[in-house]
Amino acid sequence: MKNKSLSKKIVWFYYEGFRNSATAKKLLLILLIKLTIIFLVLKIFFFPNFLNSKFKNEKEKSDYVIEQLTNKK
Repeated sequence: MKNKSLSKKIVWFYYEGFRNSATAKKLLLILLIKLTIIFLVLKIFFFPNFLNSKFKNEKEKSDYVIEQLTNKK
């Protein structure tokens, strides 16, 4: 364990912690379900796909993005 990097030690710490505890597995499952629901709700209601709703093809989308990036207000 001496030669492992800090990131490997952190991953190993959580891996061992979740592997040996039934409560931790349930909490991790609940956390993943909650995060999935939160991201799905945020995506659907707060981040609609603007380019797909306004433009029909890739050329129009790219022209709009280039115009927005290059025009100074």
